[in-house]
Amino acid sequence: MDSPAHNPLQKLLIQVCGYGLVSAVALAVDITVLQGLVKVAGWHYLLASGCAFCAGACVAYLLSVRFVFESHKIRNRPLEFGYFVGLGLAGLLVNAGALFVAVSAAGLSLITAKLFAAVCTFATNFTLRRQLLFAPSRSS
Repeated sequence: MDSPAHNPLQKLLIQVCGYGLVSAVALAVDITVLQGLVKVAGWHYLLASGCAFCAGACVAYLLSVRFVFESHKIRNRPLEFGYFVGLGLAGLLVNAGALFVAVSAAGLSLITAKLFAAVCTFATNFTLRRQLLFAPSRSS
């Protein structure tokens, strides 16, 4: 049987699962910061969401490069982190849009809306980051 390194579909599945676990940890940080900023500090949920999302993105990067992705298109880690965060801005837009629709239009609670937004954001972030930052070169 092929090892995951030789079976692209199996490797993709392992990465999706690993990134899912990493994202769950990052989401826990995100939600904790969100709740703290909204309920303790009294911030508006959309502003708090941006800050919380950034905290989660830092956790996601550190865990992703440590445990999920072996290949790096960019060898300079600070530059790679900059691109990781930059690509996360697309996820941030998806996150804010999904939160806005879920809270304002659908009337969902903040945490239910956040979980909905997290699914949308996960798909966006995984796809962009894997393809643009962490996909192995064609010669690998």
